[in-house]
Amino acid sequence: METWSRALEKQPLVSKILMNSIKRGRLSHAYLFQGSRGTGKESLAILLAKTLFCKEKTNVEPCHQCVMCKRIESRNHPDVHWVEPDGQSIKMAQIEHLQKEFAYTGLESNRKIYIIKDADTLTVNAANRILKFLEEPSLETTAIMLTGNSQMIIPTIRSRCQVLDLKPLDTKQFQEHLMKEGLSKAGAVLMGSLTNNVQEAIDLYKDESFVQARKLVIQLIEVFSRDSDDAYLFIHQHWIPFFKERQQQEQALDLLLLAFRDILYVHIGINNIVFFEQGDQRLEEYMLHFTEEQVIVMLENILEAKRKLKQYVQPTFVMEQLTLQI
Repeated sequence: METWSRALEKQPLVSKILMNSIKRGRLSHAYLFQGSRGTGKESLAILLAKTLFCKEKTNVEPCHQCVMCKRIESRNHPDVHWVEPDGQSIKMAQIEHLQKEFAYTGLESNRKIYIIKDADTLTVNAANRILKFLEEPSLETTAIMLTGNSQMIIPTIRSRCQVLDLKPLDTKQFQEHLMKEGLSKAGAVLMGSLTNNVQEAIDLYKDESFVQARKLVIQLIEVFSRDSDDAYLFIHQHWIPFFKERQQQEQALDLLLLAFRDILYVHIGINNIVFFEQGDQRLEEYMLHFTEEQVIVMLENILEAKRKLKQYVQPTFVMEQLTLQI
């Protein structure tokens, strides 16, 4: 749960701008929160919505306990509308539905908020539709658009929004925060390499399937290190059946990338181990088996596999090709 005091720690400039606007009653009718994944765009949007609807707030801080706050937190408030990509994009039909919703009087008050996630995925027609909201704003309507790729937002939309840049979180500060939440130092370092979203990192750390995913990555490297022909069999019997969802497949490649990066760092004498724990004897064994040149080629192949997954190439084909390359 985000609060303004926590938001100030993570995004001081943006938080101060929003808090001052709330205090002065000078909120913009439209905001564009731009920042990389995990910078807190969504939690900040929820916090702003709570502040505008909460009737029990202290100064600008919502109570987080009232019905309004809880419904906004759970995305069940009838006057806070969420628009997210349907597949790979936000389509015109979704914006048309939003327009119909806004034609009705607010159920809880006259105020309405709409939050558009991944606004850079708006199709051209959908983007043109949303312009109507931005060009003819209601005094009681607030638009909050979230994007990690602001260059894909058409200029006519950007020009009608107050653009707020969310900065990447400091790595050391992020790891310290995770350790305060109960993660080990090694766990905080690993999670910090996979995500810069605090709650996502905590959930991932506690997830038993993540522990199993890490074991499978080590097992695959073991198979590779034996010069075995079993690698192809291993990915079909263990890897592909376990990593079924695209997000899991991408995460698996992220872990494999970190593991081979650790092996490269041992080769070149950099003490920045992330995937393995310090002093893990397997690292020395892998370093002896894989030459520095081989590891660099492997890293390039894994990065290429990640790109193919992003381009929606069939995952089984991606892993088969990567296995043959390695």
